Amino acid sequence: MSFAPTRNELGVAAFTLGYIVLFTIWFLSIGNYEFIIYVVTMLALVLLVGASLGKAAYPPSMLWALSFWGLAHMAGGGVPVGDAVLYNLELIPLISTDRLFILKYDQLVHAYGFAIAAWVLHHLLVRHFPATRGTCTALVYPALASMGLGAVNEIIEFSAVLAVPDTNVGGYINTALDLCFNALGACIAVAFIGFRRD
Repeated sequence: MSFAPTRNELGVAAFTLGYIVLFTIWFLSIGNYEFIIYVVTMLALVLLVGASLGKAAYPPSMLWALSFWGLAHMAGGGVPVGDAVLYNLELIPLISTDRLFILKYDQLVHAYGFAIAAWVLHHLLVRHFPATRGTCTALVYPALASMGLGAVNEIIEFSAVLAVPDTNVGGYINTALDLCFNALGACIAVAFIGFRRD
C-alpha cells in the first residue's frame, strides 16, 4: 500500500530540512564541528519520523512540536550570545551557586524536548497497543522510555566530547542536570496526558 505525505507533513519536512541546511552551513563556516555530529543525528531522526508517517499517524501538532525541538537545539548551539552561545544563556536565577545555575536555556530545551518525546511515545504505544489506552502503563512506560532516550542523548554528547576538542557540552554537573530536566519534562508530559484523560 502506497503512502503519500499530507500537505502539512510536507510543510513540516520543508521547514525542518530548511533550518538544518542553514545551521549546517553556519556551523561549517564558524568551524563548529561538534554540532555536525548533532546535524547527522537530526537527519537520522527526520528519516525515522518520515519513514514511520504512514503507520504512526502523528498528529500535525506533534510533528510541529518535534520540529521546534530540533530548531531550539540547533539554535542553542549556533546562535551567539555574548562570548558564548544560546545554550549557556541564563534565563531565571532559581538556583545560582558557584557550581550550577538553574534555569538556563539548555535546561529548558531538555525539559521541552523530552516532554515531546514522552508524548510521541505515548501516542505510539496506545496506537499500536490500544488495550493500554487509559492505563497507568500508557503513562509510566512513555515517561521511562523518554528518560532512556535522554540518556542516549547524553551518550551522543559524550561522543562529541571524545571526537571534537573544546566542545561546549559541559561536565558532570551539566550531564546530571540534563538528565534531571529530561525526567522533569517527561513526567510533566505524562501528567498532562493523564490529566486530560481524566
